Amino acid sequence: MIKFNGKKTGIFAAGVLFGTAGIKVLTSKDAKKLYTNCTAAVLRAKSCVMKTASTIQENAEDIYAEAQQINEDREAAEEVVEDAAEETVEDFKEETETAEEGSEE
Repeated sequence: MIKFNGKKTGIFAAGVLFGTAGIKVLTSKDAKKLYTNCTAAVLRAKSCVMKTASTIQENAEDIYAEAQQINEDREAAEEVVEDAAEETVEDFKEETETAEEGSEE
């Protein structure tokens, strides 16, 4: 024999009733209007975030380009200093060799 539990059956029936009513509420015109407004707000927020991200990316590219230019200028200045140092060493060697040759005579 099957036992009939009125409490569990009542809870089940109430769940079905609330579920059906919930679906009607979720599909109502007011709910759709709310969903539409929320979606529009999300799209506006996305647009704002994308605009900010684009600005940040442009600034980062500018900073990167300037940093590269600074490094290129620094390397060029170091090459000039190294070339001048090599010329000074070569001039010193030539003067020393010339002086040694003059003293030998």
